[in-house]
Amino acid sequence: MPLAAKASSRVDERSVGENRMKAQKGRVLVVDDDGEMRTLLEDFLSREGYHVTCFSSAIEALTQLRPGGALEGHRQEGEIDVVLSDIRMAEMDGMQFLRTLKAERPEIPVVLITGFGSIDTAIEAMRNGAFHYLVKPFKLAEVSVTVEHAMERRLLTLDNMALRQEVKNGWGLSGILGKSAAMKSVFDLVHRVAQSTANVLIHGESGTGKEMVARAIHDLGPRAGKPFVAINCTAIPETLLESELFGHAKGSFTGAAGRKRGLIEEANGGTLFLDEIGDMSPPLQAKLLRVLQERKIRPVGDNNFYEVDVRVVAATHKDLKAGIREGAFREDLYYRLSVIPIQLPALRDRNDDIPILAEHFLKKYAASNTTANDGQPRVRGFTKVAMSKLMRLRWPGNVRELENVIERAVVLCQGSVIDEKDIPDPDIGDAEGNFKGSTADFPTLTQLEERYIRLVLQKTAGRKDKAAQLLGINRRTLYRKEREYGLVSSDAPEDEPFEGEEA
Repeated sequence: MPLAAKASSRVDERSVGENRMKAQKGRVLVVDDDGEMRTLLEDFLSREGYHVTCFSSAIEALTQLRPGGALEGHRQEGEIDVVLSDIRMAEMDGMQFLRTLKAERPEIPVVLITGFGSIDTAIEAMRNGAFHYLVKPFKLAEVSVTVEHAMERRLLTLDNMALRQEVKNGWGLSGILGKSAAMKSVFDLVHRVAQSTANVLIHGESGTGKEMVARAIHDLGPRAGKPFVAINCTAIPETLLESELFGHAKGSFTGAAGRKRGLIEEANGGTLFLDEIGDMSPPLQAKLLRVLQERKIRPVGDNNFYEVDVRVVAATHKDLKAGIREGAFREDLYYRLSVIPIQLPALRDRNDDIPILAEHFLKKYAASNTTANDGQPRVRGFTKVAMSKLMRLRWPGNVRELENVIERAVVLCQGSVIDEKDIPDPDIGDAEGNFKGSTADFPTLTQLEERYIRLVLQKTAGRKDKAAQLLGINRRTLYRKEREYGLVSSDAPEDEPFEGEEA
């Protein structure tokens, strides 16, 4: 019987279509010459909500994935999202299958299945592009978590591919959007930096996209096919951070049942991204400096050193030079990291980018908020006043805050377009901060007057009498100004003036 006929999930048009309707979580390809293992994985993953296709031969799986194969015809809908492959198989082993598949379909994450004796082989395969590995005997819960994480990686890859297509006119770089002069300068610098091996230090406020810039440097450079490992230095307790970075030897402390590879070693050949490096403790700074100088690591409790080839990209929102003066950050480490510094502008300093960012986030979240009738996006755009409001706000949380606001607006909007009322008003800050925000783009006097009137109306909760009093004008003049600036409808009724107020 042909191998294709042995596939537990027949790949003809009818069965693929039926299974795709049943499974919403994605498609998993299982390659294993052990029939019992194939059946176990197929049954479990099917119950988890995946559509599963199984092959007993890596050669047959590749044939069906290539142009003309039964699986290749479903590349747009029902695309293979994750591959689970055994390492030891006849004809073509898992390592050769991995290399061939990553060369032809690099966007598909591959999870390797290995016996205890071949763990070293599996780790080597990860360095060559495998997403993860499972050691037999494994728990089914471990399979579920691993496949979910691989699916997340796959979706992220697809999002990036779609975004690159969307911004091919030059308004983006590897997932980062912007057409302002400030962002174009960042894009140009990233392109040049990516081809080097120099360490990079990214400065910028929270929410400006520091990790995305780090990923762009990795993806555009010669290490693109190698691991990108990110760690937030504030997210892990200081007592555990050393073990996470450098790994540990068996028995080095209570609970260390075996040798653990650290994140620096996991990133070998690729890029290590250290976010919020300014929060790293001085003792760890000294050990990191030694790694940068000697290109070697020594795990906790281990007497041996291991060579590593890692490019380090660090990021911080803090003033590290001030930290140096205060004794909180090592000067020698600073200069080791800051070979090439990149400063990311705050969103308030690149106002021109807000419309394209808002449109991008609208498309992103509208796709998952569709109408019940035809499945089309329920929200399809912004009113002019809504976009004007987005561009007036200060965005202390930067791009991350803008994305949250757009997601909220898409979910709560009752019409087909987002209006001004769908965008939440920020808390009123201090007068100096509001003045700086209102004048950052050097508005005309007319624009400044409009912004001030909006601010006073916001602060007084729309009470015209109180707003007019603060503005030093009568309510009739305020109504005229509101119509002039489009703050109210032209046919909105006017209130009668108070006794003694000029009509």
